[in-house]
Formats: sequence, C-alpha cells, structure tokens
Amino acid sequence: MTGETDLKTLLGSMTPELLAGTYVFATLAPGVAQPRGLDPVMVFREREGTTLIVTEEAASAAGLTASFRCRMLTLNIHSSLEAVGFLAAVTTRLAAAGIGVNPVSAFYHDHLFVPADRAEEALELLVELAGENRI
Repeated sequence: MTGETDLKTLLGSMTPELLAGTYVFATLAPGVAQPRGLDPVMVFREREGTTLIVTEEAASAAGLTASFRCRMLTLNIHSSLEAVGFLAAVTTRLAAAGIGVNPVSAFYHDHLFVPADRAEEALELLVELAGENRI
C-alpha cells in the first residue's frame, strides 16, 4: 500500500475529521526521559530536545510545560509519503483564513494540529476544499 499521489484525487477524496480532545506541544531537554505512562500521539527528537504532542490532560498530569492548545484534524485519505502539493494546498487554504497549522505526516494519513478555538472553522474550510475538488 503506497497511498494516493494524484493531487486532485487527494483533495477531492479526503474526508477531514476533527478528533475529540485538546492537545498541546511539550518539550523535553536532551537526555531527559519521557515521563512514565505518558502516551504521546507524536514524538520527534531534535538536537535541542524531544517534542511531544500529548493531550492537555496528560501534559498537566505529567507536570509538563505545554504550549499551543490545539485540536487534531485527520485528513482521512491514504496519502503517499511522496505526494506532491497535498499539504501545501491544505495549509494554503487555512493560511488564507489566518489559521496557523502544524501538520504531521504519518504512514497512512496526514494530521493537522490547529488552534483549539478555530478547529471547527478549519474543519469547515477543509470540507469545502474537498467539495471543490470532487471529480
């Protein structure tokens, strides 16, 4: 399963879904272990430290300093990791509305972390984008 690469198909076939819960970004300094029992939706290691995307509740329970209260939108279409322009088109639509976004590509889907207070608006814009591109 390599995923879809055709931009028109990706845009027209995506079914954006707003997941329940509020997420935050937290960071751990280099060499600091992840708190026990924490189950991040994403972990990314950089020279400066480890970034975690976790639920707001989990961050609080673990005593983590967090930033960027956000909601997660999943673009339900199996996009190829080699697809060209998909996230550019999606993030451009959100940017035009002044909505910041932190995208994460996983093997099967792309996920967008958008400000919690604008998540419903972001969802509506992406549903509209999908409709404009249906074949």
